[in-house]
Amino acid sequence: MRWASKTPGSAYAGRIRDNLDGQAMETPWFAKRPVSAVRPGDHGWLAYSCTEERDRVIGTFVREGLLTNEKVVYVTDAPAELLPGFDPRHPIDIGTYTRTGQLRVIPRRDACLDRHGAFAPAMMLETLGKEVEEAFGQGFRAVRLTTDHSWVLHGPGRAGLHQMLGCEHRVGDAVSPSTMAMAICQVDKHALTHDELVALRDTHEVLVEVNPEFDDGILKIVRTFKPDGLRVEGELDAARHAVFAEKLTQVGKGRRRVHLDFSRLGFIDLGGLNLLAQHATGLPADDALVLDHLPADVENVIELVGWHRLPGLARGSEGTLPKTEGIGR
Repeated sequence: MRWASKTPGSAYAGRIRDNLDGQAMETPWFAKRPVSAVRPGDHGWLAYSCTEERDRVIGTFVREGLLTNEKVVYVTDAPAELLPGFDPRHPIDIGTYTRTGQLRVIPRRDACLDRHGAFAPAMMLETLGKEVEEAFGQGFRAVRLTTDHSWVLHGPGRAGLHQMLGCEHRVGDAVSPSTMAMAICQVDKHALTHDELVALRDTHEVLVEVNPEFDDGILKIVRTFKPDGLRVEGELDAARHAVFAEKLTQVGKGRRRVHLDFSRLGFIDLGGLNLLAQHATGLPADDALVLDHLPADVENVIELVGWHRLPGLARGSEGTLPKTEGIGR
């Protein structure tokens, strides 16, 4: 199966893999990318915790592909109009894309099920390879592949874990050297056991997440799900108080508890801590702003000034939990 471009060059700039701290490296264990940064050669993994998270990632993946002359191949039994990303807020002429072949929605029975209705990895690989090969002559600059594997291990026609791992390894072997194909494998993290999630995650090189709410190279704010909240990375200083307050207010609408993940926080000034305290004191009774993975020096300052006694401020999880990266457990 040859999934590389037949023409010299690539529609994308050269890929640089980075580790979880954003440092360039040749062979990382995992690269973590926002969905809009996924590029040809990426074999991505998304373990979603709710449909909102899935739709925000896969919807962007599908929509951006269609709007940039890239072929989108989605293996699913859902009709095209119900795919993530197709909603009134993002009107798209689905009929035009399906007629031209730019959007290919392939039912499981045609893509990866044998005549007995069982999952057939070789058939899946053949289906995806055929779609990529045809894209060369169709004039598309790249091909985006995605499917949801939540049913494979425990649904009708289910496969064994060993069989599924073999399939993922073969997809990765085909996609990784490609200058044209990129893939995101989806799974509902509640549909699989912890060990199954870890094993499947480890067959991927790229962990895909939602696009950041804000990122200026100094501070990055990323939406999190289950628990609902924000991950705050980098430096939160006076110049960025306003945007942080705005994003915190937005995520708190309609939610009783909002979690802030500080596991990758490099710096926060006293003004930023005061902002947290003010937000917490303005919450209704029984609501809370939960601070997860606080750096020790930040926690010491909070305790020193007595803000840990505020009724709306709660201490959450400790540690960075590296073994759960990409599975959220």
